[in-house]
Amino acid sequence: MNAVRLWVSEEARSCVDEQDPGGLIRLGRTGRGWRLEDLGARIGCSAATVSRLERKGRKADFDLIMSAAKAVEIPTHVLAASLGLTSLPATRVAPDGPRCAEEDPMRRRTLLAAAGLAAPASLLVGVSDALASIPDPTGSPVPLDSRLAAARGLFDAGQNSKLLRVLPGLLADANHAASPAHEEIALARLSTAYSLASRVLTKVGHYGDSRLAADRATLYAEWSRSPLAAAAAARELSIVLRHQDRPAAAERHILDAVAKVEETGLRTDAQRSAYAQMLCTTSYTAARAGDRDQALTMIRDAARAARDLPDVAPEGRLFPITPAAVDLYSVGVHWALGDAGAALEAGRDLREGQFTTAERKGRMHTDLGRAWWQWGKAEQTAAELLSAVRVSPGEVRDRPAIRQIVSDLRSRHPRVTGVRELAAAVGSAA
Repeated sequence: MNAVRLWVSEEARSCVDEQDPGGLIRLGRTGRGWRLEDLGARIGCSAATVSRLERKGRKADFDLIMSAAKAVEIPTHVLAASLGLTSLPATRVAPDGPRCAEEDPMRRRTLLAAAGLAAPASLLVGVSDALASIPDPTGSPVPLDSRLAAARGLFDAGQNSKLLRVLPGLLADANHAASPAHEEIALARLSTAYSLASRVLTKVGHYGDSRLAADRATLYAEWSRSPLAAAAAARELSIVLRHQDRPAAAERHILDAVAKVEETGLRTDAQRSAYAQMLCTTSYTAARAGDRDQALTMIRDAARAARDLPDVAPEGRLFPITPAAVDLYSVGVHWALGDAGAALEAGRDLREGQFTTAERKGRMHTDLGRAWWQWGKAEQTAAELLSAVRVSPGEVRDRPAIRQIVSDLRSRHPRVTGVRELAAAVGSAA
């Protein structure tokens, strides 16, 4: 059987439907006439390890799956579908059976509305549907790079609802562009699109779909061989793991990513920026896990790594970290460690003018507001959050943790200046 027919065969579709990547690897191996030891020799493991890898239901190391899949040339979209990261067109599980309640659009709209999310439920459902089954290409004549840049611009501007609206079409077209030739640049672009999806979904507190998007970003980054795309995907995955109350896993994952970025040699500003960003994320992740020594060591290392970077990051840089951005991370690190005084000291010299995007300006104010709230200062908290609303309303309205502070301010300190304005800006979500 030739390669094309092999991967569209009923046996291959069965492996995809049952989410059995090991079965696909076995199918590819036997289709080439290879023994277990033949594949093992190509990927550097024993025949027994290959046998375990191919066994249905066995959990295998992701890198080993990737190596074996590459050796037997499983198409990207087929492997991704078998890992549960996407679906094959016209492949349906139990086509005549009843639909699960979680799969029903009306049911999911009800669940999303009940969750009290600020972003419109219909937009979240649209992104969720696009993650569950890749939509048809939009046919847009606008180049993907331009659309991806525009989507990043929406995130930077705090326009989360607008970004959620355009994401399904962007993901559809990025997948379509990457499917035929599997060129590395197209796969890196696709990974970056999924990283952006994960980032905004985490921002609005939709962690299940954020995890799915981050997993896909990781997969396509591996295939693309782009260390920067891999770093971006690793960062988003570690962040969503942290939000899913898996701090130890998040810390391990981001530390592995730091090591991989270091392996680039840090010869360019883009690589050094990625390294500084990874250290910042590592520091904050360690702080949320209660690892004080690691957190403080990493934020100091990040400050050193960013020392020679420009005060304004070049336009389009994947990791636009600056010395001021590291100081902002330091605020969050000390807040996460429970030290409000140190957090406010770290942010003492921060100013809006040090940041070029509304999202970062707003984040500066919300992080300082969290520190004031931790210290029990309602007036200063309200003032910072009001400043955030004025520069980037989504930073307050769309983030569950910040909405909760507004709700607490309204119930405990209703007469504090600015609290009514804050509650009105957040709306019913508060």
